Amino acid sequence: MVCSRLFPEQIIVIDLYTAATPNGRKISIMLEEVGLDYAVHEISLGKQEQKRPAFLAMNPNGRIPVIVDRDNDEFVVFESGAILVYLAEKTGKLFPREEKARSRVMQWLMFQMGNLGPMMGQANVFFRYFPEKIPAAIDRYQHEGLRLLTVLDTQLAGRDYLCEQYSIADIANWCWAIGHQWSGIDISGLGNLQAWLDRLAKRPAVERGRNIPQSKSGNETRKAGEKIIIR
Repeated sequence: MVCSRLFPEQIIVIDLYTAATPNGRKISIMLEEVGLDYAVHEISLGKQEQKRPAFLAMNPNGRIPVIVDRDNDEFVVFESGAILVYLAEKTGKLFPREEKARSRVMQWLMFQMGNLGPMMGQANVFFRYFPEKIPAAIDRYQHEGLRLLTVLDTQLAGRDYLCEQYSIADIANWCWAIGHQWSGIDISGLGNLQAWLDRLAKRPAVERGRNIPQSKSGNETRKAGEKIIIR
């Protein structure tokens, strides 16, 4: 159990089960942006903790991130896109209410969930982790990753964010696009994309959230916007 006495005035709202991956960072950034106090439970992917019964009881698919909303009868939410929407609706932040604007944000969120994340994820696997180098697979996923990043670059022409205002669509896509070098993808010439990556990186909540989890111990009590204190 996270030791909440570290912040006597703090009421933990969200338990976040996560790891240092693009999908995990989406949620820590979102929690920092919306200002909810939360407890971080680091899941060791190397130890396959996400496949253990206790975790599978929360997410049968055995993937991070997962949140538990203590403020809503211990309600469990898995899948990073679903968590972003849930937190946005819970707080009324980063997800417009107007029908068409809301749909545009959802479309770009689904772009990341169904395209950018899977393609760059496979690029990471074959470029970085797969024991055998398969040039055709590397080329296929890097090429598709670059194509999708070019789509973002085109959308960002003449605008600061993917939609009318900063939203969960920006958070989701940024967390994957910022790792283009790790995927072996060169974004030279994609000036709109690079400017957007730099712009979001300067947001205080993004700077904090992208570095969570930090600890080796596995648990942190996080007061949104303040220094992390490790149990």
